[in-house]
Amino acid sequence: MTMQPASTEIQSRTAAIIQELKGLEGPLLPILHEIQEEFGHVPQDAVPVIADGLNLSRAEVHGVVTFYHDFRARPAGRHVLKLCQAEACQSMGSDAIAAKVKQLLGIDFHETTRDGSVTLEPVYCLGLCACSPSAMLDGEVIGRLDDEKIEEIVGEVRS
Repeated sequence: MTMQPASTEIQSRTAAIIQELKGLEGPLLPILHEIQEEFGHVPQDAVPVIADGLNLSRAEVHGVVTFYHDFRARPAGRHVLKLCQAEACQSMGSDAIAAKVKQLLGIDFHETTRDGSVTLEPVYCLGLCACSPSAMLDGEVIGRLDDEKIEEIVGEVRS
């Protein structure tokens, strides 16, 4: 299990990131990306610092973090498995694939396994419609998923 940075460290580093990027036009998204890059997620302790630094409400910052699927409020597992849930993949059996993955990992979407090895997330189109159903594992796209590939992927991320 990884240690979380102390609240003061989060606040201090967040303030430095804001100072560095607040001059950009529309700085909130670049700041959130940089904070997530730094900590692996957007820590709750960073939200009031961002709000104060950009003269926004905490609700506005929280709304942006929760609206965009690429931002996380909690750290992800060592591996991130994203399963496509868009229409083309659904028509090719992605619901059954998702059910199998959830069963094998013992988690649902937006959850991380107890050992911290895998975070499972839905994604809505990876642009691999011709190779559906598809997924993305740690930034690498995988097409034409079937039971055999799913078992191989789950075995890989659990080892």
